[in-house]
Amino acid sequence: MITKLTAEERKSTLAELPGWEPTVGRDALHKSFKFEDFNAAFGFMTRIAIKAQELNHHPEWFNVYNQVEITLSTHEASGLTQRDIELARFIEKVSAGATRS
Repeated sequence: MITKLTAEERKSTLAELPGWEPTVGRDALHKSFKFEDFNAAFGFMTRIAIKAQELNHHPEWFNVYNQVEITLSTHEASGLTQRDIELARFIEKVSAGATRS
């Protein structure tokens, strides 16, 4: 059974994931990234796609040229779970070279 994060888990998790913000109107996290160019943004997305496939947990995202917006939520739980946190931590590791947009 997949369970949502508790209020305390949310608070401590957000403290360790700088720039990730709650999504207005739903139980999700969101962050925007900006890269030098399209190639860097697409490479970033490719690394995430490989990890997401391994985890069988896929992000919602949007890309235009050098910008990538990512929203994480677990649809089966209708909200945030440890799956989202694991993927967010990975995203943070591979986001070197990105700036907050």
